[in-house]
Amino acid sequence: MLQVLSSVMDAFGASIVVPFVIFIIAMFLKVKPKRAFQAALNAGIGLTGFNMLIGAYTPIVTPVVNRMVEHTGVNLRILDTGWQATSVVAYSTQVGMIFLGVGLLIQVLLFLLKFTNIFMASDLWNNYSFMLWGSMLYIVTNNLILSIGLMLLANLFTLLFTEVVAKRWSNYYGYPGTTISAPHDVTQVPYAIVMDWILNKLGADKIKWNPENVQKRLGFLGEPVTLGLVLGLLLGMAGNFMRLSELAAWGEIASVGIATAAIMAIFPKIAGIFASAFTSITDATKKSAKSSGKGREWYLAINDAAGYGEPATLLTGLLLIPIILILAIVLPGNETLPMVDLIAIPYIIQPIIAISKGNIFKSLISGTIILSVNLYIITAVAPIFTEVAKSVGVSIPEGALLIASFVVLGNYFLGSLFLIFLTQNPLFIGLAVAVYIVLFIVVKMKKESIVGYLEQAGEIKELEPVDTKQEV
Repeated sequence: MLQVLSSVMDAFGASIVVPFVIFIIAMFLKVKPKRAFQAALNAGIGLTGFNMLIGAYTPIVTPVVNRMVEHTGVNLRILDTGWQATSVVAYSTQVGMIFLGVGLLIQVLLFLLKFTNIFMASDLWNNYSFMLWGSMLYIVTNNLILSIGLMLLANLFTLLFTEVVAKRWSNYYGYPGTTISAPHDVTQVPYAIVMDWILNKLGADKIKWNPENVQKRLGFLGEPVTLGLVLGLLLGMAGNFMRLSELAAWGEIASVGIATAAIMAIFPKIAGIFASAFTSITDATKKSAKSSGKGREWYLAINDAAGYGEPATLLTGLLLIPIILILAIVLPGNETLPMVDLIAIPYIIQPIIAISKGNIFKSLISGTIILSVNLYIITAVAPIFTEVAKSVGVSIPEGALLIASFVVLGNYFLGSLFLIFLTQNPLFIGLAVAVYIVLFIVVKMKKESIVGYLEQAGEIKELEPVDTKQEV
């Protein structure tokens, strides 16, 4: 059965699975079949559009990033081979495949029992984060129960953090009734809340570097498309500064600039189509709540590609690339060379962006600190991941002693949880469970206040949501 489930995921992917889930939910909510089908189709078009756009953008920027790394002349022993290679490893282990089935069952049951208001099963693909950490623990301890326990506890923490940020993410990114639940994203939530509060106390919220205010001050120079062009050109120059005398270098610089501007121009249009997929479900939920006198507020988990190209998210992510690369070189004790996953930074900073309401200045500070922590987490766990990768037949790139994923294995929260379970100490593991229970009680008792704080904190006006009434 697990092999069949894995085969279905490999064959269809999120662009087919998510529309199917949307259609089933819409029909269950008594949406007319024609409208339910159109909603599902728009979701598939949107997800495919996101993947095509990011897929076309990545090969243009990656050579520039790689050249930046090469120009540093630094040879660190842990090479970042990207989240794609990491996900393949996760789906290739027996322990991971066990959780694929168990996790799906648990996520559906917790939602149906109203333990959580997040339908996480619709983003089944991103379970690979749990599967990876569990597989690593099993390789070291050979303890299946302990490994399953780690993955389940990590899933529970992830659901809890997703509940906290769901409304904020949905409102900021403009996708009604949806949220991201990828573990490597939403585990940033506790840190993002605390850091945003600290920065506000220090007055950082007065520096309003969000796209809307920048555009007001700079006119057409501050428009997202123009900012994308400028930042793309600067990134291209940073990756070609050793060969600026060559015509090919200037061609690449121009290509990166135009490609980044294109992301800024095209992404909102795709986002509008994708957002329109959820209006039917949202309307049906509101109608049901009105007729019954009370309703359940819930959120559908979607792929984190939906927020990748939002202006503040992409601009902050691109600005963080050279910053993190420099820090990887100078930070004492770091052995990780970020490379392939640098272009994936916009995935994991989305909670930070949403909580800061698009403040690029605050997000740069928060992002720099937490991504620096990523480097040390990877330095600690890369030897174990490399053994897992070797056990499923992954070859180590020439020149690298160890491999990792900057985005997935740099997760400070799940990495810390993994290290706790690695001790196999009942006291430490019990404390981790106790922390979850305490957080669960606090969130359930104070959820309205916490969510309200995230909606009201700061003075920066949030971006207008995308137009959900666009016609395809």
